[in-house]
Amino acid sequence: MQENGPRLLVVAEQAKIFSHRGGNVTLPCKFYHEHTSTAGSGTHRIRVKWTKLTYDYLKEVDVFVAMGHHRKSYGSYQGRVSLRESSENDASLVITNIRLEDYGRYKCEVIEGLEDDTAVVTLNLEGVVFPYSPRLGRYNLNFHEAQRACAEQDSVMASFDQLYDAWRSGLDWCNAGWLSDGSVQYPITKPREPCGGRNTVPGVRNYGFWDKDKSHYDVFCFTSNFNGRFYYLIHPTKLTYEEAVQACLKDGSQIAKVGQIFAAWKLLGYDRCDAGWLADGSVRYPISRPRKRCSPSEAAVRFVGFPDKKHKLYGVYCFRAYN
Repeated sequence: MQENGPRLLVVAEQAKIFSHRGGNVTLPCKFYHEHTSTAGSGTHRIRVKWTKLTYDYLKEVDVFVAMGHHRKSYGSYQGRVSLRESSENDASLVITNIRLEDYGRYKCEVIEGLEDDTAVVTLNLEGVVFPYSPRLGRYNLNFHEAQRACAEQDSVMASFDQLYDAWRSGLDWCNAGWLSDGSVQYPITKPREPCGGRNTVPGVRNYGFWDKDKSHYDVFCFTSNFNGRFYYLIHPTKLTYEEAVQACLKDGSQIAKVGQIFAAWKLLGYDRCDAGWLADGSVRYPISRPRKRCSPSEAAVRFVGFPDKKHKLYGVYCFRAYN
């Protein structure tokens, strides 16, 4: 149903926008009347509503609403979103201090009287996907535990699109893990017997959707760059886990998280051949330049394991946040 006169059109000049954690971004959206250059008819007030779409498109999360001088932001977006309003027909949304969970698809809806139209913009973040399993071993996390596990390692659960992009960039992992839409999948670039069979084609294998409470798998996490310094602590002796925690604190830092070592390795090219404790009790080391005795076959964050915290001795990776 629409009134007489030119039809309202909403347009996003770019369908995809790229940014990173901590950055600022503008999601483009403008509105016009068909066959005219005017922004509105002048007879009705313009209402602009931004929402974030869920993976099944059945639910929308309110982000921002504007009508006249009234402005309202919602949830975690409060204090971080506004309209750009560079012209009378500009409904573009400005998001500041981007968080990992801001990744996704956003809908710009403009309403004037009985007319409305929408446009969708995807916000992509630079970052890295990494597989994660806890000290208990593989396939020990239900969906909710997987969410918490990623959050504890300075990351969020990866989406299918993020895992797919990581697979295209070479991620190969034989253990199935939860994704943020509730599906369980894993990426294979080198088909082999234990991972779906040698004669299968490379791809992202899909186990489908499983019970979020009763089913247990690993998880794929996603993290982006950080505002701080990741480093291997130079210390005169090797350390137990508790000694490692205290050594970082004494240096004005905290023991680093798994997401931080992956971000430093992937986004900053961090390379160190020394195994070190991380916050979850695992021991790892990042190699961006493969060489003898240091991951000779590929660039990777090498996983040593979850050693005995009280008796095994290693170095430690620390992280100091910038204010």
